[in-house]
Amino acid sequence: MAFILLIIIALFSGLLGSLVGLGGGVVLVPATLYIGLNLGMIPDITPQKVVGLSVVMMIFTGLASTLSYMKSKTVDYKTGYIFFIGSIPGSILGAWVNKGLDLPSFNLYFGILLIILSIILLVRDKLKPVKWFVKNGLQQEFTDAEGKTFVYGYPIWFAILFTFGVGFASGLFGIGGGSMIVPAMIILFLFPPHVAVATSMFLVFLTSLVNTASHVYLGHVPWLYTIPVIPGAFIGAKLGAALTKKIKSDTLVLVLRIILLLLGIRSIVEGILA
Repeated sequence: MAFILLIIIALFSGLLGSLVGLGGGVVLVPATLYIGLNLGMIPDITPQKVVGLSVVMMIFTGLASTLSYMKSKTVDYKTGYIFFIGSIPGSILGAWVNKGLDLPSFNLYFGILLIILSIILLVRDKLKPVKWFVKNGLQQEFTDAEGKTFVYGYPIWFAILFTFGVGFASGLFGIGGGSMIVPAMIILFLFPPHVAVATSMFLVFLTSLVNTASHVYLGHVPWLYTIPVIPGAFIGAKLGAALTKKIKSDTLVLVLRIILLLLGIRSIVEGILA
């Protein structure tokens, strides 16, 4: 039964992660902890093992999404590699810090992060674009299928510092980091939304390779449970990338805000009462 639930969770994680550019960890981590500990289906699960499972899943979520977005030519590889430079040390440090967290502490800090992410998604559309970063950074152009040209960019030093923080959160909590970096790419760096999501998933793929290596070294990966999670996440991510042009992103973001807020509150309560 646990394997079936893990496949469903991974499928939904991959689908949602690919559609919004998240990576899926914000769904997989709390859902797996719930069925594993609260329902008692995976009694040997720990926060460290769930994070290890999540980062392995995101390799395949990121890969499946990237392969799909490559066909639509919306992946900015140059940006992905620049962002990756900052995320490497951040993700390694996050994985190292993760090993010292007990379950109540993990639940508390993860819940706070989820609420912060829900607030970011809530105010994302209400914030005015900031043009300073484009004017004072590396500028690039993208022309969409309708012939509309976008000019976007960022100071490389700021991008590396920012992605260090994103990488740290990714290594610590097993999330893809897209929930933080996509709004920044759109609001601060003026990325076209489709390019932001596609490039975010490319970064999720690259960062997850480093994350996985770190958590494998620390012994955090429950290999048995990767069997249902990997195919579920891969299929979900492929479906998400295919649906991204057919579903209104506003609807998805609204649903995601509510999910993250509820999961965050529940996680904080469990962390405090444990």
